[in-house]
Amino acid sequence: MSLVRLKIKGISYSQTQNGAYALILNEVEGDRKLPIVIGAFEAQSIAIALEKEIKPPRPLTHDLFKNFADRFDIVIKQVIIHKLVDGVFYSSIICERDKIEEIIDARTSDAIALALRFNAPIFTYKTILDKAGIYLKFSSKESEKEDNDDSIVVDEILQEGETVEIDSGATDGFTELTVEELNKELDKAVANEDYEKAAKLRDEISKRN
Repeated sequence: MSLVRLKIKGISYSQTQNGAYALILNEVEGDRKLPIVIGAFEAQSIAIALEKEIKPPRPLTHDLFKNFADRFDIVIKQVIIHKLVDGVFYSSIICERDKIEEIIDARTSDAIALALRFNAPIFTYKTILDKAGIYLKFSSKESEKEDNDDSIVVDEILQEGETVEIDSGATDGFTELTVEELNKELDKAVANEDYEKAAKLRDEISKRN
């Protein structure tokens, strides 16, 4: 079976389903997206890895694993999303130590959070992408703001195989704050380990610069 390389498009959240997050993966050589439902903690961890400028005061679980692996010369070579059963994705982490490769079973959200920290490529099989891949339909307003694609909101992401309308609403009132106020709120969010809010604040600050 042929492998298809994926890249992270962003993390979406539902305005209608409380606490629902989806990690949006995009095939590197194509337009199909692979939406994977993940938990709030994993969403925060992945967002932190994507937002290079946000540094947690203490290491998160995936950061701790990275530090542990570095200490013992363990390298993650790649992550493969290898199975889809009843809407659940299964993944394997391909590790290497002393030129010996090991395959470790992992939740897809954890595997991707670690792949980001090791700069490891993410793959899936073509058969999985054919089955679960979708095309996200952007509005004209969204098309003019491609830089904000990583903050898309997907309310129907759990409906497998359907074309999904995208809305980039939800600014949490940040647009009313000055840059100085945004930076203060960002510092508070990081100090309180509210990384989801910190990521949104960083996005708003980036728009102003």
